[in-house]
Amino acid sequence: MAALLSCHYSAASPASSSSKFFSGHRTPFSIPHNHLATHRSSPRPVQCQIHNQQKGKSFSIKECAISIALAAGLVTGVPALDWTSNAFAAANPAVPDVSVLISGPPIKDPGALLRYALPIDNKAIREVQKPLEDITESLKVAGVRALDSVERNLRQASRALTQGKSLIVSGLAESKKEHGVELLTKLEAGMNELQQIVEDRDRDAVAAKQKELLQYVGGVEEDMVDGFPYEVPEEYQSMPLLKGRATVDMKVKVKDNPSLTDCVFRIVLDGYNAPVTAGNFVDLVERHFYDGMEIQRADGFVVQTGDPEGPAEGFIDPSTEKTRTIPLEIMVEGEKVPFYGVTLEELGLYKAQTKLPFNAFGTMAMARDEFEDNSASSQVFWLLKESELTPSNSNILDGRYAVFGYVTENEDFLADLKVGDVIESIQVVSGLENLANPSYKIAG
Repeated sequence: MAALLSCHYSAASPASSSSKFFSGHRTPFSIPHNHLATHRSSPRPVQCQIHNQQKGKSFSIKECAISIALAAGLVTGVPALDWTSNAFAAANPAVPDVSVLISGPPIKDPGALLRYALPIDNKAIREVQKPLEDITESLKVAGVRALDSVERNLRQASRALTQGKSLIVSGLAESKKEHGVELLTKLEAGMNELQQIVEDRDRDAVAAKQKELLQYVGGVEEDMVDGFPYEVPEEYQSMPLLKGRATVDMKVKVKDNPSLTDCVFRIVLDGYNAPVTAGNFVDLVERHFYDGMEIQRADGFVVQTGDPEGPAEGFIDPSTEKTRTIPLEIMVEGEKVPFYGVTLEELGLYKAQTKLPFNAFGTMAMARDEFEDNSASSQVFWLLKESELTPSNSNILDGRYAVFGYVTENEDFLADLKVGDVIESIQVVSGLENLANPSYKIAG
């Protein structure tokens, strides 16, 4: 295994941060000089070095409703002052019924969201995946009693793998079949190891082994994707495009925090569902555009960066000396190609489900001008929220802003970032070969 991704804490307990709603910098939704509103929560294992008890927080219904209203306010232009009353008034038309928000268990794990977002249709592998993911719920049972449920999950997954193996193998892309079969062999061996862990009643070892097994499953599923599945519209084909996935590590130096000193966040970028958006970001990463840039908003609702110094609000392309902008890009369940340049609301697709929903803590998306769908350039944000109360595909941001990735390691520590913390570097650690039309190479 390669080196561990880590977040380093010193001995002192975390200092509490205070930030006003709508104060100070451009919003992710690009209302000039405003701030948003509150929360927090791998091929490599994660290690966060903590010397004090990690703080935790739960949201009340009221607090969550306020966050939702703030989000609605940001996309509908709520005045900055007196947010408590005005935000709720403006939010009423846009916020779904509360019964919709709290009905059904949302998929909030970034790894699961990425697996389900892959452009594949293989029921056999999904029937292996689901019970392995269900182990997370089983582990919520106290003590070793949880192991009985884990064993049932494992038995179901093992049976599905045995019965569906031939269908899984036949679903592998020919060029990736050898690798996929190798992963299936590792998956079978890992399931046997997990069975032994259960028999030994070693509850603490279950989660790590589950994570390993799901990495194998995700790898098998990626090996089912045979090339890039569609043509990007002609008007965007010359832009940097991520035709597949890429993984980046973002190292942040934390200032003025007696507890947290630095942290590396692993982010998976999904070009299958957002090739223009993800390609634009990877291209900027390779230009080192974000290196040395400060976190510009951190108010508990989002963390945001990407606004360069000077009057420009985005990346100035040296070849044109103009701001490079990209279209709004939203992939919907059941569609083969993303919608471009228009929100789902504008299309009247109010019940459509996005392939990359704002559901995981650390969902990554493009900021843009509130009233211009195609104004995104370089400003990005990570959403912090309580997923249980804003479940997948019921979030009012879905279909309005382009999600293109998820923080998959150390996402909990996003909530510890604040304005002025510095992004020391963002580096592509895998998937750079999937970037087509890289403008950074042209620029040298």
